[in-house]
Amino acid sequence: MEMEVRRIVVVVEDVEVARTALVWALHNVLRYGDLVTLLHVFPASNAAAGKSRNRKKLRLLRLKGFQLALSFKDICIHSFPNTKIEIVVTEGDEEGGRITDLVRQIGASTLVVGLHDQSFLYRLAMGQKNIGNNFNCKVLAIKQPTSPLPTSRTLSVSDGSTSSSMDFSQIDISTLSVPEVPPPKIPYQVCPDPSAIIWRSRRRRKESHK
Repeated sequence: MEMEVRRIVVVVEDVEVARTALVWALHNVLRYGDLVTLLHVFPASNAAAGKSRNRKKLRLLRLKGFQLALSFKDICIHSFPNTKIEIVVTEGDEEGGRITDLVRQIGASTLVVGLHDQSFLYRLAMGQKNIGNNFNCKVLAIKQPTSPLPTSRTLSVSDGSTSSSMDFSQIDISTLSVPEVPPPKIPYQVCPDPSAIIWRSRRRRKESHK
């Protein structure tokens, strides 16, 4: 019986904790056959600005977002070369509404977010008690151990069947195991270092006895 292919959505942001969350997910969540969706949402354009200026700005933001997503893809390939990856770059709001809609449309089983002070999860948590139900999947918020959060907020996480209240600081990257990548093996050198060669003196021929 074949295992069901899961879709793991990782939010792509230009912050170190987002990269940390991706690396953690690759080592602790990903399994063979899963599809990783790298999702980047750039801010919506200002309606007050001119159309020509807006189009140019949107193209620049889309290009920058795609390049950022490609750097996340490189992280995936470096850790697991055979990982199935797709990239989604789109315009949206900063409150997380667009991300919520896309995660539901994609049919994600898990959403991985690098948690920082300006994270959209905080904005969602301010207006709703159970934001996990909006995503309709498991939500994993990963934070850097060296950057403690200024306030404690509560996030309700749902996996589709059960839900529980969880503090953001409960999932801490410092308590999770990320295996170290062993250094590459150095191939055996056919020609050793000349200074390491031990010279042997010739044996003196035995003089023949007369």
